[in-house]
Amino acid sequence: MTENDLQTKLQQFDEFFSIDHEFNVNITAIKHDEINSFDQFLNSMPLPFKMASDMVTIDQSAIRSIQGLSGVATQLADFLNHQSHKIDLLVGYILSQQDDEDKRSQGLHFGGGGVIFNSDQSFELLQRLEMKIFLLEDNCAVYCIGQVVESNETDSGFSHKVIFEFIREEDQETLVRHSLHQQSKHLQALAQKRREQQE
Repeated sequence: MTENDLQTKLQQFDEFFSIDHEFNVNITAIKHDEINSFDQFLNSMPLPFKMASDMVTIDQSAIRSIQGLSGVATQLADFLNHQSHKIDLLVGYILSQQDDEDKRSQGLHFGGGGVIFNSDQSFELLQRLEMKIFLLEDNCAVYCIGQVVESNETDSGFSHKVIFEFIREEDQETLVRHSLHQQSKHLQALAQKRREQQE
């Protein structure tokens, strides 16, 4: 692989908004001849990750479909949002059971283009990784295949930058949405801190 190829892959990481945020990520190295098509990727995806994404899509479709109604639409939307929240909590619990402590690394940064994580293990450039990303405070988890595009030694081990090679579009959108949500929470906390200092 040429230096230009690597630069192109690094640029892919920056194509989407991303944010510093700590999370758990399960990492499994895979061979270069494993999971080489999107269909193989979908077939390898654990069922809880498929179910979680499908349930979110169904919830969003149901709420959108009633927004055009008049009268009791607001109350109905509120009811559906409450039901959706309960399902999110249940899905979050189910997904948390997929978090394997033996494969766990510390995620530091995420977005729609990839993740950065710390690990005791060193991975070579272009090593392919099966990843399970857990953002459990938002009842969210994503299964994907990534590729290491940067690796650095740190005081506590190794830091790896990974771009997504195979990820479902809806899961990529979920990561972008959650990165923006975390950014919004961060900005609100900063604004609150400034108000308290002024008082």
